[in-house]
Amino acid sequence: MNSSEQLEIETRIVDVLKSIFDPEIPVNIYDLGLIYEINLDDEHIAHITMTLTAPNCPMAEELVEEVKYKVAGTGGVKDCDLKLTFKPPWDKVCLAKLLNWNLDFFRIFTQ
Repeated sequence: MNSSEQLEIETRIVDVLKSIFDPEIPVNIYDLGLIYEINLDDEHIAHITMTLTAPNCPMAEELVEEVKYKVAGTGGVKDCDLKLTFKPPWDKVCLAKLLNWNLDFFRIFTQ
């Protein structure tokens, strides 16, 4: 796989991740900062490292399965190997950065 093909597939993976929303916070898991790493190997297997907003999240299993299912179904991806980690733990600072960026962006267009 050449670098432009890999970039195209990784872009599709990010788009898919942006379509999956945290069940407790109405923000997609990519922008929320739950995705730590995305790697696509030469066999077209997507290796995703992600976290959750809390280790005891009641929807953890469903969210992980949704990510695996949707990423594996992405064009150019044969399978998804998902690693769930809590190191470093997710912090509300990730959400605050997103909200501040969105507010700054909104201010630019409303002045």
